Amino acid sequence: MIRRRVVRVPASSANLGPGFDSMAAALSLHLELEVTETGEFGVRSELPVPTDRENLCVRAFERLHPADGFSFQIRSQIPLSGGLGSSAAAIVAGLMAADHLFELDADLQSLAAALEGHPDNVAASLCGGFVICADGEATRFEPPTGLEALAVVPGEPVRTSEARAALPAEVPLGEAVFNVAHAALLTLGLAKGDWDLLARGLQDRLHQSRRAKLFPRSYELALRARELGALGATISGAGPTVLVWCFYEQTGSVADALRAEIDGWADLMRTPFEPQGAYVGDL
Repeated sequence: MIRRRVVRVPASSANLGPGFDSMAAALSLHLELEVTETGEFGVRSELPVPTDRENLCVRAFERLHPADGFSFQIRSQIPLSGGLGSSAAAIVAGLMAADHLFELDADLQSLAAALEGHPDNVAASLCGGFVICADGEATRFEPPTGLEALAVVPGEPVRTSEARAALPAEVPLGEAVFNVAHAALLTLGLAKGDWDLLARGLQDRLHQSRRAKLFPRSYELALRARELGALGATISGAGPTVLVWCFYEQTGSVADALRAEIDGWADLMRTPFEPQGAYVGDL
């Protein structure tokens, strides 16, 4: 009997404003990895990704088992650059495929975080919903009913290394206190479904303004999101994608307003928050 697994993994948005490197959410864009025991190694995809063992899905798979004799088919709705967790999804997919094929019961969260370099995106992709990462663990909670998101994805990418380099080693105490307070407001707003608290909690003083020179149009749009009818907006991960937070009754009108704002430099994607984490499904 031919061994085969299909893994479906959601995209993710990290930081969520004040929760730098500690908060993230899963989004309803998906990567699908099909791994089949064919007797030969191979990688197939319509995406511009490596088709050898440097492929990130394969590299993650081989953290648990050699890929010899297995073929990998990759399909994805997730933009490859922009801050929507494409690398985290690929890592989770490869690890989960190997774990299920060989019944290893591996610690996927720790392995994925080590490969990715930080825990937030991989935790959201694994668990679904919203996650808070602390002390080496991810705590998950459900998205509140009625909360939706739109992603503004610029055509020009930003290197994650440049985004990291834009941040100082130390920040003023007042800015740290500001982010602690607003991360708490955001978490409380999400837990209670309180849109006023949530909107207040989306503010950040640690990373977004310091990276603004790398994506000035994204940053300016995020600042103006409430004027366009949204609850607010955050830079997704290291950018330049803007995650625009909406109450469902306003999503349509916000989308219309955004299309007029981004014509010629970015695409708009509807990206609902995804409660379902990565899973092995049927063909």
